[in-house]
Amino acid sequence: MDQQVTLVNKYIEKSIDFGFEYAPKLVGGIIVLVIGLWFTKLVTKGVGKSLEKSKIDQSLIPFLRSLTNITLKVLVAITVMGMIGIQMTSFVAILGAAGLAVGMALSGTLQNFAGGVIILILKPFKIGDTIEAQGFSGTVKEITIFSTLLNTADKKLVIIPNGPLSTGALTNFSAESTRRVDWTFGISYGDDVENFKKALNDFIAADSRILKEPAPFIGLSALAATSVNFTVRVWVKSPDYWSVFFDMNEKVYTKFSDYNLNIPFPQTDTQTKNTK
Repeated sequence: MDQQVTLVNKYIEKSIDFGFEYAPKLVGGIIVLVIGLWFTKLVTKGVGKSLEKSKIDQSLIPFLRSLTNITLKVLVAITVMGMIGIQMTSFVAILGAAGLAVGMALSGTLQNFAGGVIILILKPFKIGDTIEAQGFSGTVKEITIFSTLLNTADKKLVIIPNGPLSTGALTNFSAESTRRVDWTFGISYGDDVENFKKALNDFIAADSRILKEPAPFIGLSALAATSVNFTVRVWVKSPDYWSVFFDMNEKVYTKFSDYNLNIPFPQTDTQTKNTK
């Protein structure tokens, strides 16, 4: 019985010693944790406001704000663990092993993260640009750290992972202020070529959206089986591309006859020979 009492007293003494030794560290760690999280929130908010007032690309603001928040929280956590006596060498080794396992499991996600960083830094496109990539075409709605959101012409939302988007081929239709519009128009054999050129020049001159420089181009491109084909090229401001393209097609269809021009279509002439 005396031996059991002695053992209990021993454990009580050790518990008291442990409490006196680690209680101040634990309390200090909790205080540092609370102050650190408050400071992190304050700094993150300040960084966000500063970025919004600066001339930095708006697409970078959420990423930089999140990066600041995560970095400060990691520093606070490391500081608190050091204060309460956790051996950081062992912790770093465990963290490294866990990071390796998580990295292998989330390799695709990490690739998308890296792609997002590349896109936000190199800026091959920005919000509002019209792009074509990975088999999709649309207007960039949002750029997140893992994916890019596109609105298609018929208002579908397409989400493209940033990994393949940053390494694959991409066409940015909004990168330049002007674009060239190309058409191929055909007239029937026997129609007057000068009438055709006059018609197209009249249509071009009547459209104020078509730029004078570079000058429009009209050239005979092919003597096809049922038509004489001409290539027509003009330059417009990028936002006017599709409206000019469709309007010119309509003018050619509705007004060619005013210039004694015919729009050819495939046809077959059949001759019957009487052998009697």
